[in-house]
Amino acid sequence: MTSVTPSPLDRLTRKPDRAGDLAVLHEVFDHAPVATVSTVLGDEPWAVPMLVARDGDRLLLHGSTGAGALRRIAGGAKVCVSAYLYDGLVVAERQFDHSANYRSAVVRGVCRAVARDELPALLDRFTDTLLPGRAAECPPHSAKELASTLLLELPITDGSWVAKARRGPASPGAGWTGVVPVRTGYGAPQSDSPHPLPASVRRLIDQTG
Repeated sequence: MTSVTPSPLDRLTRKPDRAGDLAVLHEVFDHAPVATVSTVLGDEPWAVPMLVARDGDRLLLHGSTGAGALRRIAGGAKVCVSAYLYDGLVVAERQFDHSANYRSAVVRGVCRAVARDELPALLDRFTDTLLPGRAAECPPHSAKELASTLLLELPITDGSWVAKARRGPASPGAGWTGVVPVRTGYGAPQSDSPHPLPASVRRLIDQTG
């Protein structure tokens, strides 16, 4: 990966023991399909949750060519993409000491628009990251769909990211203390369609439901 100039933004100054490595960052973006994309437009802060997929050493951001903010980002505006996994509620004796077990990751940098000839294959990869096997079940991308789709890539480079995690129990107290785990999974599919459930959806439910 290409290195960039080190920055205090890439180091934890408070509780540095919670700093995570690249594996934590991968866990977060591989299991949190929705991330927050933030930038500054003019003099105003801007942030929006959107679907994001990790593809090796880059994040893929999917949107519409009609979205002015995304076009600004594609034009070189600096961005920050953040996501987290909420793993458990830490219940302590005192209110002050209540906390959460979590994993979080932030990647900053400059995005670029994916080349048009790369777009179909990367859109397939993006879809399969969210729902493995789904791309092969769908019709090929139409020219109209490709023309209206903006796919941005944000490199995950040395010095451009920070990951953080809190794991472990609550501190002992005079009363009950502990951790309440958080479980996230997909429920039963809801549809009015007369067609059979796609194999990709069935596998998703079987694996994560």
